[in-house]
Amino acid sequence: MKKTILTTLFLVVAVLMVIAQGTAEIKFEKTTHNFGAFSENNPKVTCKFKFTNTGNGPLVIHQAIASCGCTVPQYPKEPIKAGESGEITVTYNGAGKFPGHFRKSITLRTNAKQEVVRLYIEGDMTPKGSEPQQN
Repeated sequence: MKKTILTTLFLVVAVLMVIAQGTAEIKFEKTTHNFGAFSENNPKVTCKFKFTNTGNGPLVIHQAIASCGCTVPQYPKEPIKAGESGEITVTYNGAGKFPGHFRKSITLRTNAKQEVVRLYIEGDMTPKGSEPQQN
C-alpha cells in the first residue's frame, strides 16, 4: 500500500516538473539563404540564420546535420532561455566542387514543439576567370 502511494506520488511530481518546465518554440527570421553568384576563386561563403525561442521553456539544439561535407553548421550548445535569441552560422566551401548552382539543407533537431527544422542555402559558384553577374 505504501509503495503504491509513494510510486503514484513520485509520478505526479515528475509530471508536474515536466509541465512546469515549459515548452520551447523556435522561430527563425528566415529559413532559406541565397548567396547569389560568387567566384570559384573565393569558394567559401558564410551566412547566419537568426532565431528566437518564443516558447516558455529553455530551447536546446541537440544537433545540426548538413546534407554534405561541404556545408558546416555551427550552433549554440547551451540552452536558449525563453524570449532570448541565437544564431546558426552556416559555411559552404565549394573548393574542389564543380561550378554551378547548388542547394544544401541543414537539419536541426531540438527539444522545441517542432522537433525538426530544415534550413536551406543555395547559390551559383562561377568558374575561375569568369566574373559573377551582379543581380
